[in-house]
Amino acid sequence: MALTTYDELKASIADFLNRDDLTSVIPDFISLAEADMNRGLRHWRQEKRSTAEIDTQYSAMPADFLEVISFHISSGDYRSLELVSKAQMQDRRYKSGDTSGKPAFYAITAGEIEVYPTPDGTYNAELYYYSRITALSDSDTSNWVLEYFPDAYLYGALVHSSPYLKEDARTQVWASLYANAISAINAESEKSKFGGSGRRMRIRSY
Repeated sequence: MALTTYDELKASIADFLNRDDLTSVIPDFISLAEADMNRGLRHWRQEKRSTAEIDTQYSAMPADFLEVISFHISSGDYRSLELVSKAQMQDRRYKSGDTSGKPAFYAITAGEIEVYPTPDGTYNAELYYYSRITALSDSDTSNWVLEYFPDAYLYGALVHSSPYLKEDARTQVWASLYANAISAINAESEKSKFGGSGRRMRIRSY
């Protein structure tokens, strides 16, 4: 059976479970698998770039934001912003009297990006981030995970069917296959970006 669309995935899950009475809950198994993949997958196909002008302390994040890769100011001299905790952000504001200037630090605060110092003008910024997987639905019938790694979707959904079906004996097999799929996807991304050589340590000679 082909496994390239949302409907084909649902049909395959039903076949693996050998059940024809799960039509209403199979989409839930798929959604749970997607939630798990958003936590565990970090692939270059998730990487996105967003540009914006920032002139306030807080800025909205992209709707599909998952995790920051890097954030920098491109106005004038390039400046990469350093991630700090909310507590560190508050401490810096307190000690400086909350002065304004060119942002040098950022924190994720209540679903927004907070910068410090508060901009003293308008700055061009670029955010590189990991995006959430586009959820499958009747209108969005495929995405990059299903297109390139359908086994992750299939085994992920089967794993999440187990609590509903109550102690399916195949759970451990599916869980192992799913874990292997996620690990392989992440490894494939690293190999694609670093040419299979891994990250290299630069050693200085003195």
